[in-house]
Amino acid sequence: MPVGVRRIILRSMATHYDFFVLGAGSGGVRAARIAASLGASVGICEEARLGGTCVNIGCVPKKLYVYAAGFADAFEDAAGFGWSVEAPSFDWSTLQRNKDKEIARLNTIYGRMLENAGVTIHRGRGVLTKPGTIQVGDETITADHVLIATGGSPWTPDVPGIQHAVISDALFELEALPERALIVGGGYIAVEFAGIFERLGVDTTVAYRSGLPLRGFDEDVRACLADELKRRGIHLRPDLHVASLQREDSGCVEVMYEDGSLQTFDLVLYATGRRPNTDGLGLDAAGIAVGDRGGIVVDDQFNTNVANHYAVGDVTDGIQLTPVALAQGMALARRLFGGPELAYDPDTVPSAVFSRPSVATVGLTERQARKRGPVLIFKSHFRPMKNTLSGRQERSFMKLVVCKESDKVLGVHVVGPEAGEIVQGFAVAMTCGATKAQLDRTIGIHPTAAEELVTLRTPEEESEHV
Repeated sequence: MPVGVRRIILRSMATHYDFFVLGAGSGGVRAARIAASLGASVGICEEARLGGTCVNIGCVPKKLYVYAAGFADAFEDAAGFGWSVEAPSFDWSTLQRNKDKEIARLNTIYGRMLENAGVTIHRGRGVLTKPGTIQVGDETITADHVLIATGGSPWTPDVPGIQHAVISDALFELEALPERALIVGGGYIAVEFAGIFERLGVDTTVAYRSGLPLRGFDEDVRACLADELKRRGIHLRPDLHVASLQREDSGCVEVMYEDGSLQTFDLVLYATGRRPNTDGLGLDAAGIAVGDRGGIVVDDQFNTNVANHYAVGDVTDGIQLTPVALAQGMALARRLFGGPELAYDPDTVPSAVFSRPSVATVGLTERQARKRGPVLIFKSHFRPMKNTLSGRQERSFMKLVVCKESDKVLGVHVVGPEAGEIVQGFAVAMTCGATKAQLDRTIGIHPTAAEELVTLRTPEEESEHV
């Protein structure tokens, strides 16, 4: 048989699944594994490394960098507790090499988990050619149910010279640390990398359009973090827009701001937000609708406008957090193929920002809560106990937002060491409908920072700042 004829016959024989997933990131892998465990025949495709953004160029390597940066604080703080530490030195290449080993290990684990669950992995980009039909390279695949879980990627504005800047993805392949860095943007990625860079010895500037970093977070949290970032020596330039970038002969990047001022940096990082990965997926061919912000439009059951086609995670315009994508993927698989239902309340989804100091929050901001009705606000500013001997001037901040009528806790906000570890437990309490009276009845663990949240007694309007 001629090769050409054989190729045509092979292409006409489509592989069929009960459930096929585009994208092997957090949401896609979880949905695929759960569906397979419930008896469905499942396939998944991925053109990059398994695990998606979180494992490869997001949460995991970034947290490893945060740990690395934290040792700088530990060495400085040790003297106050009687330790004599010789002048420490840091080697970026060692961190990068060890980080790469860990990511490779996780990639292998993800592949093994899928295979052990009975999921068939197709390497390549999946493109919808019509509803229920996906092309992955030369292979045609059909499925009764199709999930799109292709995630998101960094977005950069159309600024002259933007090609001279990098996005956060590139930082995980950076060969050497810069001496001077500009981070454009005021979101969680920007403040996290500002803290990492500063602690690793980089002269760091952050420029952003709003008056305070972390737009969307509670205003008191934003103000507190800004103060602490400045205290650490990070140069904050609020309400400032970049007009253009230009590469100098030295290899440095000259930045012109819209106010006419100029600065030169070794590296310019744009952390100006993320956009859903919907380009080149064949959404038009399948008739799947995309919203004004670029994400796939879904209802509260993750259905698109096309029957039996779904989307979860960052490819939609929902909450962009790995645990949310995991929960969505699990909920969808159970709904389609059986198993106990899983639902979560968007008002009790916790999140953390691994800045220095860290930020964690669950529930409503004060502004959001006041739109719903009268509230009581409880706050505490204090210097952590550890800092009394270390000499560090950094302060922590905690805040409770409580419904005045029902006494229900609507929001918990923390700025300080291990904020994420503290708020995770309070997220459980809020999911169970915790009230302020129940927090008041809770015995604190002393001495800890977390006990502040169960010992706050006086609402803001009657209290004095410590």
